[in-house]
Amino acid sequence: MSKLDIVIIPDQRLKQKSEVVTSVDGSIRRLLDDMLETMYAAPGIGLAAVQVGVMQRVVTIDVSKEEDKREPLFLVNPEIVWSSEELSTYEEGCLSIPDYYEVVERTAKVGVRYLDRQGETRELEADGLLATCLQHEIDHLDGVLFIDHLSKLKRDRVMKKFQKQARLKEQGLA
Repeated sequence: MSKLDIVIIPDQRLKQKSEVVTSVDGSIRRLLDDMLETMYAAPGIGLAAVQVGVMQRVVTIDVSKEEDKREPLFLVNPEIVWSSEELSTYEEGCLSIPDYYEVVERTAKVGVRYLDRQGETRELEADGLLATCLQHEIDHLDGVLFIDHLSKLKRDRVMKKFQKQARLKEQGLA
């Protein structure tokens, strides 16, 4: 396993739709392992392949608490097949938008269909933090960031900050 570099906004790959995985093979399993190592090292609770520059519909998630046993989820081609009408709010952050957190309203419960590490079709019902994390990561696969759920004013402010940081980094000033 190896730790991968995380893509940061305003990188345009984060706004692109990821490709469907046609076969869960050794290369996808290696990607899942590398993504999990990267996610834990960050530290984070979810990571989509696009966030490490791989444009495939692959996600790793682990919402277990630090003191508990790790319970990683590996999802290939995840899709939300149903969602509740009830809404909930969580303060979200994103490894691709470091050190920025904001309250986001999402569906409280979701049903997700995906392929596991062996390529078997699975379904999962989730609520609470896991439901929020699933929606956040699946959004990534569709080129949607959590800041896209915020007001235009807040979103523009965040983008300007990160665009400025990117310019300074390109000029060797950051």
